[in-house]
Amino acid sequence: MVNNYPSQGFVIWLAGLPSSGKSSLAEALSEALIEKGIPVQVLDSDELRKWLTPDPTYSEDERDWFYRALVRIAELLSLNGVNVLIAATAPRKSYRDFARMRINPCAVVFVDCPVQICRNRDTKGLWEKADRGEIENFPGVGFPFEEPQNPEVQVNTDQLNKKEAAAHIIQSLLESGFLGA
Repeated sequence: MVNNYPSQGFVIWLAGLPSSGKSSLAEALSEALIEKGIPVQVLDSDELRKWLTPDPTYSEDERDWFYRALVRIAELLSLNGVNVLIAATAPRKSYRDFARMRINPCAVVFVDCPVQICRNRDTKGLWEKADRGEIENFPGVGFPFEEPQNPEVQVNTDQLNKKEAAAHIIQSLLESGFLGA
């Protein structure tokens, strides 16, 4: 694909277990970047799923389709100069690799949080539904979550609040040159 657009936006993918704090962190990161004069669009998988798969089955085929669609939306936005934050579990390495293949620049942030804390934070009851077998293929219960092995940034949301985690991400991406100088 040839990029004939005047500027390229970046994509930052916040990946982690369900209820690890991805959506809250995306909100805090968006606010912090905007304060620095860097506009962003948040693509939250929970919000997008309502439109793209209103009655989700979480089957492998549906999940694969959903992540390909999510990457394509982020790609199109970034090609048009929009900076994008993706808040999505991305339980498979292949989903994150697909984004890196399609989008440049693309950074992965591993939103690391112990399973028990994710379970305790779950306001939607998804972990309990997965335990009861009401949700199949739930990352962390019967479906593996492949932790990012070489993320650009790792944040431990059980140790940092969302503003501290956002500041850590920005500082790390500034130091690496991802966000420029």
